[in-house]
Amino acid sequence: MNDQRPDGRGGRRGRKAREASTPARVVDYRNLRNPFPVMKLYSDDAIAGMHEAALTMLETLGMKILLREARRIFREGGARCDEASEMVWIGREMVEAALNSAPRSILCRAARRDRDVLLEPGTLVFQPGAGAPHATDLERGRRPGTATDFRELVQLTQHFDVLQMVPPLIEPQDVPMNVRHYFTMESQLTQSDKLPFIFSRGTPQVMESFEMLRDFRGLSDAEFETESHCYTIINTNSPRQIDIPMAQGLIDFARHGQVSIVTPFTLMGAMAPITVEAAMTLSHAEALAAITLTQLTRAGAPVCYGTFTSNVDMKSGAPAFGTPEHFRASLVAGQLARLIDLPWRCASGSAANINDAQAANETQFALWGCLMAGSTIIIHAAGWLEGGLTVSYEKLVTDMEILQMVAEMCRQPSAEGPAISLGALAEVAPGKHFFATEHTMSRYQTEFYEPLVADWSNFGSWTEGGEKTASQRATDIWKSVLADPPDLGHNQARVAAMQDFIAARSAAGGAVPES
Repeated sequence: MNDQRPDGRGGRRGRKAREASTPARVVDYRNLRNPFPVMKLYSDDAIAGMHEAALTMLETLGMKILLREARRIFREGGARCDEASEMVWIGREMVEAALNSAPRSILCRAARRDRDVLLEPGTLVFQPGAGAPHATDLERGRRPGTATDFRELVQLTQHFDVLQMVPPLIEPQDVPMNVRHYFTMESQLTQSDKLPFIFSRGTPQVMESFEMLRDFRGLSDAEFETESHCYTIINTNSPRQIDIPMAQGLIDFARHGQVSIVTPFTLMGAMAPITVEAAMTLSHAEALAAITLTQLTRAGAPVCYGTFTSNVDMKSGAPAFGTPEHFRASLVAGQLARLIDLPWRCASGSAANINDAQAANETQFALWGCLMAGSTIIIHAAGWLEGGLTVSYEKLVTDMEILQMVAEMCRQPSAEGPAISLGALAEVAPGKHFFATEHTMSRYQTEFYEPLVADWSNFGSWTEGGEKTASQRATDIWKSVLADPPDLGHNQARVAAMQDFIAARSAAGGAVPES
């Protein structure tokens, strides 16, 4: 360690010389379990009371279900329906039966077995920001989302192991809606080997996406439907309504054994009551209605409970995220999810307009709400700005720092017990240092987490290096990732077959979204 400075950081020439021989630090960010004890905001009796209130709401107030087929399924399952008003009243016994048949554990198959995702209470899965109409970065500015943006963001999602699922990311608005599902599916399958997302925009698009995924994976119809190979996100139309494409998505995914993540998007003071307790009761009722539809369609269909509940700015009506109310709603959702004992989805996010301190504070505060609530899947955990209007390349990278640090906290202690090393303690005299001990020398290259974006140099070195901010360093990182895409070893015959499928279907007019 001749070139090591007293603060433990080597000089530039010494650091470069070591990089070539530095052993790789072994980490596993793919199979995480939440190590944090869950928090209770309310007593078990109070949470049971919210659940009972939600059941009463479904029985007495009902849900408006816009899809005729969904109303038929509810009616045949024992619900009371009124075709004129499109209202459905769901008995609590139907809900209880659905919760009993919904699986507690869901194994989702990715392209490779080491990319499979297990969804069950206690596991922890991260996704970046999703569903935004815009993308932004420091070099190209804020812009409507494009095909290039979507593909690049899939590549960035693929690069970071702490992101285990590919979400919808941004809308590629330069790709027409009738063929957009071909592009998003092809991009996910060729640029990533992680679990892909499929939009629920009507049966024709969903079935074609299933077909593309099935054939690209080399699966039979039976193999595809026996296990889960993709997922969708279902948002209810609060208050108390499920629209046509969302109801159809619940049915299509359930029938074919694929995962629906049910997520009422309830903003307190807008489409939900202003208090956390009332808003979460509404969200819970809507989620139970959607889960019941999946189980009436196919008992045992994979489905995740979920919520995305925050508040609005009562001065402007704009959504707010990373607030104390957002945190509290996540804790309540966790208690309700544990009551029904299903894997569940929560969300982070930020209302900030750029990747600044506000964006970091809101995202991290919301993230900790999800972690303390025991969430299985945390979406919008990286890159999400403007309350979901934009995904930022720089923010995606800077948020990776926090997610990787959380993943480090998920590491299990060594089976050999604590590395106390009395020998190292005995070797160093009082008042001396441990830099040169064998215990340090054998571990110093791999013992500590190596920061992705953070700059730990002193002020002088940082100044000499160009005084780059974290966002500027993040730009360098995402550009380097995109400049060196990995070889995923795809079967080129299947790639060609998929491209032929897309060309033929596109020439035939594609598939228009249903509404």
